[in-house]
Amino acid sequence: MKKTILSVFAQFFTIYAIAQTDTIKSQVPFEGMDQTWQNGSDRRDSAVLTSKYFTGSVMVDANYSYSFANPIDNTVVGSTALARNNEMQVSCASLGGEFNFKGARGRIFTQFGTRSTVVPRNDFSTFRGQYDMPAMYRYLSEAYGGYHFNVMHGVNVDCGMFMSYIGLNSYYQVENWEYQASFTSDNTPWFFNGLRIQIFPTAKVKIEPWIINGWQSYGKFNSMPGFGGNITWCPNENIKLLTNDYYGTDAAGLPDRKRFHSDNSFLLRYFNKPHSNGISRMAFSITGDFGFESGGGVKAFNGDSTTPAQNFISGMIYNRVWFHKNKYAWTVGGGYMTNPGRYLVLYPTGDASPLPNPNNPTTTSGTHPFSANPGDQFKGWDCSTNFDWMPNQSITFRIEYVHRESSVPYFAGRGGVTSPSGYTTTPLTSSWAPDLVKSENRIIFVMLFRL
Repeated sequence: MKKTILSVFAQFFTIYAIAQTDTIKSQVPFEGMDQTWQNGSDRRDSAVLTSKYFTGSVMVDANYSYSFANPIDNTVVGSTALARNNEMQVSCASLGGEFNFKGARGRIFTQFGTRSTVVPRNDFSTFRGQYDMPAMYRYLSEAYGGYHFNVMHGVNVDCGMFMSYIGLNSYYQVENWEYQASFTSDNTPWFFNGLRIQIFPTAKVKIEPWIINGWQSYGKFNSMPGFGGNITWCPNENIKLLTNDYYGTDAAGLPDRKRFHSDNSFLLRYFNKPHSNGISRMAFSITGDFGFESGGGVKAFNGDSTTPAQNFISGMIYNRVWFHKNKYAWTVGGGYMTNPGRYLVLYPTGDASPLPNPNNPTTTSGTHPFSANPGDQFKGWDCSTNFDWMPNQSITFRIEYVHRESSVPYFAGRGGVTSPSGYTTTPLTSSWAPDLVKSENRIIFVMLFRL
């Protein structure tokens, strides 16, 4: 009897494995839908470097950003897209691709350029314990492996480092309508490190649970991991709705402080004539975020001097118009953020950063820290407009104007944030302080390549 049962199970799994191999590509979520217009999505209609088991990609993101403040040290403050003013910079150069073999799957993308330093510097989980985690991971933007189960319209189980959807914008600028992200996106995570499960119950719905180390963190701030998920629904190719929700403990050394965050977006393509030499399509995206921290000396709302309030309320909206068979595009938009406690505010760089550089004690970084104490107020708003020329699906030339304001001195002024001369080798004097101002204006010139 035992052998008979084992034989039945063996036959079942053999049949299942054969079915997996034969139909692994037969169920494709969102198949046939044009998603090239969506903010935060790949604008290509097909990949070039494809084979049976591998699809490769090459991305180059280069920019020149002119700040009207013209800081003497050329340092950009409060941005993950930009690092240097008034210089030609390679923000990101990526190589990698996706691997697939009989359900086994993997994705690896490298990252070189200013983003390999700008993004990891905001992760303070790396100060817990030994090993230089920013150095270990900074040259990887994505690295995960997993398995595709051919049930429903597909189930993927992946482990590693993968991109976050919170804030709508993609980590890769070539997929975004705007270059300098609004406060809503730039102050929310770009990556997660952990376990992701993608469930496609229908061809139009994705449900994605997460068990991760934390909020844009290579490691864990405390003993509890972060939990969250994404739900995306595309009822047709003109509409996309998604929600991302997160819960975790992300204040170092404060395990009783819990964070909740909800990010929600709606995208609509309301005009589409792709072969028109005039206006060829129009679309808009709107995003709203709501979150808070509670416990460990703070509460979500209605705080007082003893227990301050810490929350995050933010929104952004963008409208984009394409012309001449989608070869040109004009985008305008902006957003607003309020974040008492400043727990998600990108810290200013240089000597206005919150901590000295632990890997190089000779640097003066952190001598004039930007405060992020419980209850410290921060409000900001931004607006931008840009014009794109896209001669083909692999390249974009963009010029963008950005204006940003904050309720407290935050952006780099003429005096910079490094030293009186702008060089890190210049000794600091007791009278010097980083030159932070409440607003900035800049023009960005960008070349975005993707193959």
